[in-house]
Parts: sequence; C-alpha cells; structure tokens
Amino acid sequence: MLWFVLTLMTAAAIFAVLWPLGRSQGADEGSADTAVYRDQLEEIERDRASGAIAGADADAARVEVSRRLLGAANATAQPLADPTLRHRHRRFAAVAAFVLIPLGAGSLYLLLGSPTLPGQPLAQRLAAPGDANSMAGLIARVEAHLEHNPDDGRGWEVIAPVYLRLGRFDDAVRAYRNALKLVGQSADREASLGEALAGAANGIITTDAKAAFERALVLDQANPRAQFYLGLAAEQDGRPADAADRWRSLIARAPADAPWVAYVREALARLGPAAGTAPNAGAPATPGPSAQDIASAAEMSPADRDQMVRGMVERLAARLSADGSDVDGWLRLMRAYVVLGERGKARAAAADARRALASEPDKLRRLEEGAKNFGLDG
Repeated sequence: MLWFVLTLMTAAAIFAVLWPLGRSQGADEGSADTAVYRDQLEEIERDRASGAIAGADADAARVEVSRRLLGAANATAQPLADPTLRHRHRRFAAVAAFVLIPLGAGSLYLLLGSPTLPGQPLAQRLAAPGDANSMAGLIARVEAHLEHNPDDGRGWEVIAPVYLRLGRFDDAVRAYRNALKLVGQSADREASLGEALAGAANGIITTDAKAAFERALVLDQANPRAQFYLGLAAEQDGRPADAADRWRSLIARAPADAPWVAYVREALARLGPAAGTAPNAGAPATPGPSAQDIASAAEMSPADRDQMVRGMVERLAARLSADGSDVDGWLRLMRAYVVLGERGKARAAAADARRALASEPDKLRRLEEGAKNFGLDG
C-alpha cells in the first residue's frame, strides 16, 4: 500500500511537469496580435473613407499600426525558425521528468527512510509490553519533567497510577495528592489516593485512606473502588455484617460485564457465616487487624511499625502454608514482600501459590495477573 501511494504521488508530479509541455502551440499561436493589427488597418481605411478621420491623421495611424504589425509578425515567426530545437528541448524535459524525478525521490527515500522496517499496526504497538529498561526510562523522563515543572498537575496524574502499579505506594500518594491539589478533586483521584494510602500501610485501611474513600463517595456515590475499600475497612474494624451489606449492594448495582465483580464476590465469601455468607470452599475467614490495632500502628515509631508489619506478614505466610486455597491471601503476601523490598520471597510465594492453586484455573488466572502487576511474572 505504501509503494502504491508513493507511485501515485510520483505520477501526479510527473503529470504536472509534462502537462504544459504536451499542449500544442498551433501554427498561429502568435497570430492573435497580427489579426488585431490587421483589423485596425481596415478600421482606419473605413474611417478615412467615411471622413471620420483626416487624411494626415489616417496616414500617421496607418504607419504606427503597420509598424506594430511587422513587429508582431517577426515575433510569431521567430520560434518557428528552428522547430527541431524546440522538440529536442521537449524530449529532454520529458525524459528528465520520467527518469530524474522517480530516481531522485527513490534515492532520497533509500538514504533517509527505512524501507526494510517491517510494518506494525498501532494496536499491536500499544499492546506490546515494554521492557523494564524502557519503562524505567519513561518514568525517569517524567520525573525529570516534574522536577522542573512541579505545577504540572497532568504530569502527576499520569505518573501516579504507574507508581501504584509498581508498588511504589509512597510515591503514588505524593503524586495523587499533587494531582488533587493542582488539577482538582474527582471521585477517581480520591479513591486512587485512598488505595495508595492503603498500599503504603500494607493493606490496612488507615484513617487517611478511609477519609479519601469517603470524599470519593461524596463526589460519586456509586464509585465502586471506594465502596469496596470502605467495605474492607468495615471488615478490618470487626464489622463483617456492614462489610457484607456494602459489598452485596455493590454487586447488585454492578454492570453485567464489570471485571471487578469476581473480586467482590470472593471478598464477600471470605466473610463466612458471620456475615450470613457461605464460606469459600471451607476456607477460614481471613482475620484483619482491629480498629485498636490500626490506632496503635499509627502511634508506633517507624521501626516498631515495620516489626509489626513483618509479624503480620509472617502470620499470613504461615496460614497460607497450611491452607493455600485463599488466592487473595497469596496476593496480599506477594504485595507485602514487594513493599518490604524482598522480591526473592515474593517470587517464592508466587511459586508456592501456583502449586497450591494448580487445580483451580480461575484462582490461578487471578494469581498470574497479580504476579504480573507486581513484576513477578516469568
């Protein structure tokens, strides 16, 4: 298709050059002026015969027109003196148009273009995952831009979800807060900020995170992410019935093709009989920290808080080693290891999860998606 378009463009250019050359001049192309002057001579004779003009004036006018007639006749005859030369010039111009234009255009394309580069549709280029180096380079360029342009709210909004996906939760919190300050409030931005705050707290819905989700619901009562995480906050506060009510309402209002419905159903099933829900394949409900635990964690020093988080991670790992059917537990464990900077343990947890969930394709698919998001695939 590319070469066909280029050929049409070249043909159009050649035609534009040859069109004037191919037009016939005709034997009397320059005779228009001579015809006019002859008519003027005849008009002078008629005026002289009718007495409209004096004899002396008629003679003077006749001399002037005759002089112009001779000049026009000489100019018309001059190009016809050597028709062979004129035809030779036309042939040279035609050859130049047919040969030199395509040859020059082709040479420039071969020199400056990329004729051997295979074509790739835009959809494939967008879907193709970039390697780690290109992603790191892209992030570095955006960060350099934001360092010199800290008031670029759109830039912060672009990089914030990248930080969130890579598990750089503190950076994501900073980016979302800057976006909210510079671009303005929206339900999605507030909900994303809450998710980043929860990720920075290793899955605990802190007071700040809960406030962000509540602000999101003020802006959009039906925001599914805020509804889900507020249900998770209720579960962590020891109110499984409230969590179940919120999640059931969320499922009831969800579109038929919403991809997050499966996650909400599994979270609802995890609550077990305490919320009037059948347990998930006999799996025990996943205990979350109580409200007192969360308040205590907020008052701890960074070292004590880190020790508490590691203790929670170890207890979660021990539970999953005894019963590995909880895919959400495996995902939380992998994310915790990534946040703690222990990617080796995160990969080991992913391998253990694959073995434990080998007979459950749906859960295994979710696990693989989570591992990919954490950068643990392959």
